[in-house]
Amino acid sequence: MSDLSKQRYRFSEAPIWNVQRQYYEEKGTEAWRNDQVPQYVTSNPMIAGAYAEMILGFLQDRMNQEDGADSVVYIVELGAGAGRLAYHVLQELGELRDYAGMELPPFQYIMTDLPMSNVVAWREHPALQSFITEGILDFARFDAVRDTELNLIVSGATLHPGDVKQPLIIIGNYFFDSIPQELIYVGDGSIYEADVYIEAPVQSANSLRPSEWLDQITLSYEHRREPKYEHLSYPYRSTIALYQEELEDSHILFPAAGLDCLERLSRLSEQGFLLITADKGDHLLDSWKFAEPPILTLHGSFSLTANYHAFQHVFEERGGEALFPSQHYKNLNVGCILSLNNPKQYAHTRLAYRRSIERFGPDEFFSLKEWVDVRLDHMGLQQIFSFWRLGGYDTEFFVQSTKRLSELLPDANDEEKQDLLSGIERMWSSYYVLAQRYDVALDAGLILFEMELYEHSKRYLEISVQQRYDEVPSTVYYCLAICCFELDLMEEAVQYLRELLELEPDHEEALALLDHFEPSTDLSM
Repeated sequence: MSDLSKQRYRFSEAPIWNVQRQYYEEKGTEAWRNDQVPQYVTSNPMIAGAYAEMILGFLQDRMNQEDGADSVVYIVELGAGAGRLAYHVLQELGELRDYAGMELPPFQYIMTDLPMSNVVAWREHPALQSFITEGILDFARFDAVRDTELNLIVSGATLHPGDVKQPLIIIGNYFFDSIPQELIYVGDGSIYEADVYIEAPVQSANSLRPSEWLDQITLSYEHRREPKYEHLSYPYRSTIALYQEELEDSHILFPAAGLDCLERLSRLSEQGFLLITADKGDHLLDSWKFAEPPILTLHGSFSLTANYHAFQHVFEERGGEALFPSQHYKNLNVGCILSLNNPKQYAHTRLAYRRSIERFGPDEFFSLKEWVDVRLDHMGLQQIFSFWRLGGYDTEFFVQSTKRLSELLPDANDEEKQDLLSGIERMWSSYYVLAQRYDVALDAGLILFEMELYEHSKRYLEISVQQRYDEVPSTVYYCLAICCFELDLMEEAVQYLRELLELEPDHEEALALLDHFEPSTDLSM
């Protein structure tokens, strides 16, 4: 007997999408723990800085319009996930606003996602509290496939269709590839529905963890004619007609649910929206020529390729403007769609896209980072500092670099040590804590200890001790004791030595230090 069953589904109604929802609802923010679901490429300070530049440009453009100065501009992030992107965007946007010192319309960022557990986690996250207090951050549970309004958690307000006076700013990173998509096949000038056969273990999906079930299934496809796509009443008929004319033997992931989501959100305002989005997504029609059936990219959940060409074609036909890089992307395609009245009036927004995405953007940065990653052991301090600054003093790159930094420190001059200290301080001021495999405070404290900056080292090492869930390494207590001795904090030093000796009773250096200070310190306490 076979242990497998095989069933046929319309692609957008296949059980893979329910399993996807189940995965995120069960995992919550744990889905991004240690990059189980990739988040770095779309959530690092560099991409957040690019988004903040475009948002600032949009606020400038609205300020220059007759009806754009007074009402709140809402920035709605779809699938905000771990919350790291929102944090970095708000931090950078606030710095840009304060640095420019210009008058801007009020704005509020709304983080949304499907799992309510994510919303609760954001509401309680320490790094987001200052934005909540300032009134520029709120949260909402939002089902992208169904919901038509936003129920805000902090203020208790509800945004209904027509309530918003300004155009919306919508952010969608790694979003449109993860919600249901249609799959069509173009052949002989006709449109077919590409149904999917799912061969899966006889056990139901409910008896396996979502990631386990996805890992065990096999997909195959069969085509059938579907007249609805060729009917004049189909809302995206002109885009489908273009595919009929230009493509042959091609499988097209069509984002009907994503387009519908944007249309429902756009009804909140009568003035349209600005979409900023990044994904594995092709906006060039040539990229869909002779496209093979999709393959699920698994990472706990799964993702597919987003059809950015469809978004571009649909909204440009309605009078909008779509900005995508003129070059081919390698890892991440970043687009900006201005579904607005007279998009050409938004010069600051469009210039910001040109500066922050078109000339050198997140895709180029990530490609460069991949190059740097394998050459880090041969880089000098100035090269490391330059790339660290380019990435917005990102914690991940610092953690990667600590071994090399330690090797280079003996030959570092005072100016380089000061720059490293300043970089660590900037990094820490913008650090968004996630459940990760590394301890940023510990790494920072040890590097500062090597530079003999004992007061700074003590601060970070103590943070590491306070935040640590497992056993504190004995090295940390020893370094803390030395820091305290150097700072003439003798009682604290002795206490840290005692903590160390509880872990390692025979630690020779700790015993020697205690013996040295025994005449002036009561060690029996």
